[in-house]
Amino acid sequence: MLIVGLTGGIASGKSTVAQIFRRAGAAVVDADAIARRVVEPGQPAWQSIKAEFGEQVIKPDGTLNRPLLGKLVFTDEILRRRLEGIIHPKVRDRMIQEVARIIDASPDALVIKDIPLLFETGMTDGLSEIIVVYVPMAIQLERLMLRDAIDSEAARERIMAQMPIEEKRRLGTMVIDNSDDLSHTEAQAMRIYAELANRARNNR
Repeated sequence: MLIVGLTGGIASGKSTVAQIFRRAGAAVVDADAIARRVVEPGQPAWQSIKAEFGEQVIKPDGTLNRPLLGKLVFTDEILRRRLEGIIHPKVRDRMIQEVARIIDASPDALVIKDIPLLFETGMTDGLSEIIVVYVPMAIQLERLMLRDAIDSEAARERIMAQMPIEEKRRLGTMVIDNSDDLSHTEAQAMRIYAELANRARNNR
């Protein structure tokens, strides 16, 4: 088995790369998907968010008002850190459980921990490699504005809330440049997948 981290900046194309790895046969553990589950109504993280931010962030159906919560935390670093302090420990615990389950079922698995805030949260322990999906900040900004239908100021705030993409690129052990078209990205991802899958099979 082999456990690898996958990260990148917002709107860098990390989710696209994760899908390529998943289709190729890797077991992808998605931190964002887990984060959505731990804040479902009635879950401990949901209770803590409600207590911290008030009824305003809860919709009539009991689910989180994500747009409002996002607006609050992206413009206030203290609030953002409070939210992260609630969610991240729960996500970390669930990811550990999921990885253990995968390895128990398939000892030669290639496990990819898809974590947007991998470096920011310090969730780098036990990773054999860290893959960073990279695009220059100018492209990141343009894609984020288009994806979320927001203006440049709002997009820049969201980008600046994360570690700079250039620093992530420097910290990664493997880099996939997603500045070009999809075929170029897929070719890079598949070369990395082939290497890592082979290492996983020989690392039982």
